Amino acid sequence: MKVGIDIEEVVRIEKLLSEKENNLERIFTKNEILYCNKFSDKANRFAGFFCAKEAFSKALGTGFSNGVKFSDIEVVHSITGAPEISEGTIKNFCPDRQIALSISHTKNTATAICIIY
Repeated sequence: MKVGIDIEEVVRIEKLLSEKENNLERIFTKNEILYCNKFSDKANRFAGFFCAKEAFSKALGTGFSNGVKFSDIEVVHSITGAPEISEGTIKNFCPDRQIALSISHTKNTATAICIIY
């Protein structure tokens, strides 16, 4: 079992959102961008997804080395609305493993924890 955790200031992601959109596509998948843009607190949503990607990469034990890119990791939601790492991501990076993911955010910070077992 491996664990990864991350915390980010929402203001950092707000700054990213105010820049050119190609920065978003470098970090987030098209589906993630569509999902987060539906909310009035989209910076918080993007910050949570950013943390989830960081936490997942840390749980892999590699971080963003060995060619792993932010956009290679996709956060989705289950039927009940719980955040998950997409099946495609799991298949590419840790087949035959299970993943638990939790994301939380306040007005100023976002955090995520990922457990691969």
